[in-house]
Amino acid sequence: MSSFYVLNSDSVIVRQAIVSDIPKIVKLQEESFADLAKIGNIWHPDELQSHLDVFPEGQLVAELDGEVVGSATSLIVSLDPEYAEHTWNGITGNGMLSTHTPTGDSLYGADISTHPKVRHKGIGHRLYQGRKDLTMKFNLKRMIAGGRLYNYCDYSNNFTPLGYALKVVNCEFHDLVLSFDLINGFKFIKILPNYLEDARSLNNASFIEWINPHYDPAKQ
Repeated sequence: MSSFYVLNSDSVIVRQAIVSDIPKIVKLQEESFADLAKIGNIWHPDELQSHLDVFPEGQLVAELDGEVVGSATSLIVSLDPEYAEHTWNGITGNGMLSTHTPTGDSLYGADISTHPKVRHKGIGHRLYQGRKDLTMKFNLKRMIAGGRLYNYCDYSNNFTPLGYALKVVNCEFHDLVLSFDLINGFKFIKILPNYLEDARSLNNASFIEWINPHYDPAKQ
């Protein structure tokens, strides 16, 4: 990947992913999630192809100077009850998005990544905005996700996952994932235990939610 010195919102293109992006997304995952890549817990080509087959509109990439520097994977689901506990494998059909439900009411964020060289430059925000646009386009009630508690491993001796998350919500601690979600308008709902095999979060995730302000139940 080339070096990026100047970056503004006009130089980044967020678009729907296509088949030729698959190897680029795999490489992005390897470089974005080095810890998860060691245990093979990143997207594989067959999964990414399935995403495009199942719900192409929900697969986004961020492109800078012709290079893929970010990606976001989404599907539509319904939860009953609306804040039901779940795991990443369960909600995503083991990563294949076979659980995608076109008649559902919620856009689910299965994954979002940005290249380490361009983090903190607004690319993640652009991808989240792309997801919000999809939520509104499909007249979905909300966007939800499970975000791993990235920095919890540093505090696990003194705090429960919920205690740690509430410290982040109250801006007493900073978490690489949850703090970013909160800045982007999400609300912390609760802890999802045993969500994803992940040493940093000790397998814990935060259930987050963004309500679509333009949702019209009459057009469901």
